[in-house]
Amino acid sequence: MTVLGEPTPPGGMPVGFLATPPPLQGPVAVDQCWSDLTFVHWPVRPDDVAHLLPPGTRPDVFGSGLTYVGLVPFAATRTRVGTVLPLPYFGRFLETNVRLYSVDAAGRHGVVFRSLETARLAVVPVTRAGLGVPYTWAKMRIIRDGARITYDSVRRWPRRGLCSRLTVVVGEPVQPTPMEVWLTARWGAHTRNAGRTWWVPNEHGPWPLRAAQIVEVRDELVTAAGVRPAGEPLRALFSPGVRTLFGRPRPVHGQVYPPSMTRSEPVM
Repeated sequence: MTVLGEPTPPGGMPVGFLATPPPLQGPVAVDQCWSDLTFVHWPVRPDDVAHLLPPGTRPDVFGSGLTYVGLVPFAATRTRVGTVLPLPYFGRFLETNVRLYSVDAAGRHGVVFRSLETARLAVVPVTRAGLGVPYTWAKMRIIRDGARITYDSVRRWPRRGLCSRLTVVVGEPVQPTPMEVWLTARWGAHTRNAGRTWWVPNEHGPWPLRAAQIVEVRDELVTAAGVRPAGEPLRALFSPGVRTLFGRPRPVHGQVYPPSMTRSEPVM
């Protein structure tokens, strides 16, 4: 039995947390660029979302013991199979994901996607069937007016009509705090498919981050994903983007127990 994810001392990073990615094991499965990306996060009580995570993982916590939910809109570009075969049809397409923060028995700090809106319909069945990732089809756009950026999304399928609108004003470059590193330096996703929990690894360079002032946020995606924030949003962050490489999924082994449990206590 492994106990992971103990609350972090204020101002510190969790022991063993990797701020830079480990090398991918095996060949690159997908090569993609993420651009015009904004991070918005709210605090969440771990007990409120633990049931939303796949077996073998638990909510990752920071500082006072809270976990977080992220609303992350961006544009995906230059998608390739491996690093050489381009997928021209995919071109540039928009996404907005709702994500929780997870840790497994191997100490891998990842994300769990509760939903991923995409304007590219072909992405939805492929990723749902192949990876168990909950992509949804939406009508989406990004509007740029100088430093002001608006992300609009209206769900087409499933649960037609769910909306998200976020407007931010991009500011000066910033050095991320330890918490912001913890939120953005995530080197894989935990997902559930074919009756198993999987780790889908990724690697990319450091995020070039800028402060972002939230002008408007009207979002139905977070609550539709079963998540209720426990406080006001953190400082928003904007990034012009990074190139990201994805490895092949690997099964997750073992169980991870909440910090409050002793090794002899059963999971309730």
